Amino acid sequence: MADNFGIQEALKTLGVDEVNDGTFSGKEHWASGDPITSVSPVNAEEIASVKTTTREDYEKAIGQAQEAFQYWRSLPAPQRGEIVRQFGNKLREYKAPLGKLVSYEMGKSYQEGLGEVQEMIDICDFAVGLSRQLYGLTIKSERPMHAMQEQWHPLGIVGIISAFNFPVAVWAWNTAVALVCGDVTVWKPSEKTPLTGIASQNILADVLRDNDMPEGISTLVTGDYTVGEMMTKDNRVPLVSATGSIRMGKIVGQTVASRLGKTILELGGNNAIIVTPEADLNMTLMGAVFGAVGTAGQRCTSTRRLIVHEDIYDKVKESLVSAYKQIKIGNPLDENNHVGPVIDKDAVNNYLKALDKAKEEGGNIIVEGGVLEGEGFESGCYVKPAIVEAENHFEIVQEETFAPILYLIKYKGNVDDALALQNGVKQGLSSAIMSNNMRETQRFLSEAGSDCGIANVNIGTSGAEIGGAFGGEKETGGGRESGSDAWKAYMRRQTNTINYGSELPLAQGIKFDI
Repeated sequence: MADNFGIQEALKTLGVDEVNDGTFSGKEHWASGDPITSVSPVNAEEIASVKTTTREDYEKAIGQAQEAFQYWRSLPAPQRGEIVRQFGNKLREYKAPLGKLVSYEMGKSYQEGLGEVQEMIDICDFAVGLSRQLYGLTIKSERPMHAMQEQWHPLGIVGIISAFNFPVAVWAWNTAVALVCGDVTVWKPSEKTPLTGIASQNILADVLRDNDMPEGISTLVTGDYTVGEMMTKDNRVPLVSATGSIRMGKIVGQTVASRLGKTILELGGNNAIIVTPEADLNMTLMGAVFGAVGTAGQRCTSTRRLIVHEDIYDKVKESLVSAYKQIKIGNPLDENNHVGPVIDKDAVNNYLKALDKAKEEGGNIIVEGGVLEGEGFESGCYVKPAIVEAENHFEIVQEETFAPILYLIKYKGNVDDALALQNGVKQGLSSAIMSNNMRETQRFLSEAGSDCGIANVNIGTSGAEIGGAFGGEKETGGGRESGSDAWKAYMRRQTNTINYGSELPLAQGIKFDI
């Protein structure tokens, strides 16, 4: 391909322009499995091939991680934070080429690729501060001359399984926090986006090498679900953080639970924006369109449903149809375009099947979809964002389709009626309400309001900041990543009682004299 957007230079800068081993930690590369080839959905060109992780490779990776953990956990947390600080600074240096690679390998717009790398930088900044705030508690004892305290210790190896749609940010969410907590990480990126994984690991490996850190603090393994199975079945991996489909999450959750391990599961979303008669319609339009078409509808927080009051339904519908006519689809590295391709042909087929299913169930397509063909669309992965008038109970509306399809749903009555529709799905990730009525917005945020892990007022469903804990409820999985006190998931809690007296009184006043 002609290097019109500097992608070849970016690949070379990141060290992913030739065949790469897909199993490595700091300095040493090793892999012996069958190769997988990364193919860009932008133009269907092969970028590079990556050798995959075999059972023998995996055992070596886990062995090095176990050994590295013994050293890493002994470092004071602020020293671990210093390593993460340097990683964040390295990411600043490589933001442009890494953002470009994210765009080229995954298909999201270059601006979104840059934004994803910025998320990596932001979580590093957060984790550096966190390294001096891994606080416990002091608790008053019922016994005289006794003190109680609670402290937190690292778990060990944290296994990370990430998805293609955020090929680097989700890894960074987990890794930056896990590292300052004293854990080490083993990461299996999506087999659809292995090169962004290798590039990110290259950057962190450079930092670890510069600081003479041991092998195994951060390790990359590559391959399909079988590599993930090795991790989920492994008693040496006490925590597995997995991002992906509900189907995948149920398998991971059951497998890890069967050995009494811990999981953080970030699974599917079926996110809705409620639009009341007192909404600012300009803000609504911006939030809904970006939420529905950003990343070609392939965010777990993408807006799937727009639940609009009947009094303003026609006006919102008209504005949406007009706005969709202005959406530019094409090469995501061209910043004049709003939407790039979906990840592959399987995603295209799922998109087409969803539109067919919506029509079969009685949906009215008001913005036609379809696959784009011709010059610039040779990969066959470019689809048109579509809008379908539908009912919330439609089977296809109840499911998550990873594609730019927005279901427009009318509601009558008050905000409670809208909430019943919003909550009437099995997923519970992100939600939003557009309203300038305080009573409506507070009802939305109340105990009887949104049942999702994320509930926004007067912004869309996508675009979470790293300062807040990220995650959902119901079949979205459970557990939290990123900000707030999500760090506690990466550590084990320990309660300590210290007797500094000369007698041994028992709790609850129990007498035991010998």
